[in-house]
Amino acid sequence: MSAKATGLNLDRERLDLALQAARLGEFEWDLVRDRFIVSDRMSVITGLPAGEQPARQGEALFETLHPEDRERVLRDVRAAVAADGRYETEYRLLLPHREPMWIRNAGIQVTDESGAVTSICGVVQNISETHAEEDQRRTLMAELDHRVKNVLAAVQVLAYQTAKRTTSLESFLSNFAGRLKSMGAANELLTAARWRGAAIAHLAAAELGGLAPGQTRWEGPELFLTPRAANALSLALHELATNAVKFGALSTEAGRVDLRWTKLAGGGFELIWSESGGPPVSPPARKGFGSTLLAQVTGRELNGEVEPEFRAAGVRVRITAGPQTIVDRPDTVPEAPVMRVFETAPTARGPTNLRGSRVLIVEDAVLLALELETGLSEAGAEVVGPAYELAEAMALLDGHIDAAVLDANLNGLSVTPVAEALAARGIPFVFATGYGDSAGAPLGFDAPIIRKPYDVTQVAAAVSALLAS
Repeated sequence: MSAKATGLNLDRERLDLALQAARLGEFEWDLVRDRFIVSDRMSVITGLPAGEQPARQGEALFETLHPEDRERVLRDVRAAVAADGRYETEYRLLLPHREPMWIRNAGIQVTDESGAVTSICGVVQNISETHAEEDQRRTLMAELDHRVKNVLAAVQVLAYQTAKRTTSLESFLSNFAGRLKSMGAANELLTAARWRGAAIAHLAAAELGGLAPGQTRWEGPELFLTPRAANALSLALHELATNAVKFGALSTEAGRVDLRWTKLAGGGFELIWSESGGPPVSPPARKGFGSTLLAQVTGRELNGEVEPEFRAAGVRVRITAGPQTIVDRPDTVPEAPVMRVFETAPTARGPTNLRGSRVLIVEDAVLLALELETGLSEAGAEVVGPAYELAEAMALLDGHIDAAVLDANLNGLSVTPVAEALAARGIPFVFATGYGDSAGAPLGFDAPIIRKPYDVTQVAAAVSALLAS
């Protein structure tokens, strides 16, 4: 057969181009002459000298492998060649004055007319970059696992400590849900900044922005906190805001909260929380978990101090933090999201009534879906679903639906097709999701967003508002 391209074979020039495109270098181990032949391409990739060199029964090849890889590679190659005459393996190549390099090596036996093996030929590829990416993924997964466990541990402690200091289930649910929201807000900001830091101004906006419009103000230089410090300050601001709403300045329309922070000369920052215009203040008769958190946790987490003053004119709290709490401005800084958010349950208006309404639930987390189903059913709704998969949700759209609650992501698939179909039919819906504006939630729709973790009464209230509009 001709050496030119025939549809079954490639000529040498085209084969060379193919090897070059794949960034492969070829070699041959001549078993008859015990010589190892390195091509120019392989020499460029590996740093091994081009041309022929003694193979020394293969020892010249294996001595360039990392000591930790040699036994494995030798075992795997022998087994593979004995099975079908070919092999593929990966190892670290060690050469003098060069960094270790990850190599993928694939070879096949060549036999003569009598069937005797005369040589092994194959190709090599530098896969160091791929291994580096895999190492980075493993590191990130380990870090994610560590953070998830820390979050779960923190949630467990919050639940236990909140329960110890509350006298009713309603009070526990309210306090615990608020603290979870605070943690969620801080984590959302940190995630948007790739866990490089969160700005104090963003933390203040997350806690105070929708609390009492016109009654809160915050001001200070741009300072970014470590994840640990951001979570600590977020919880502290939440406790202060909760107390202000229940007992302090924000319990009346005339009250004001002023939040200011400055950078300290020696590093770190000072933050002053000042309340005014509220009812007269006196020191609390007993300390709840919020007071304990401020007194014992916040200062330690911030490597500083928390100094509350219960002045008759209003509570004043001074928080100082050490220099290790401050980080440089991250490369990615999230913008404050503009969205309609239902942040509190409608306790003042009484229970939500959804009687006679058919509400579709689309949520891939089974426990959350069951909780939503229970909450909406208790409010009088007839639940459609729940749908845990995108296909399930799409199949349910043919029936009568008055409103819908949608998770933004269903096992890796966007819920956008469901939202588009609902919007086309004029059916209102609310997103109940852990995704923020920068994280890919389908926010092109004119729909409210309830961020996880949430109270199901928020969802019921949101659905009721949609149906009433």
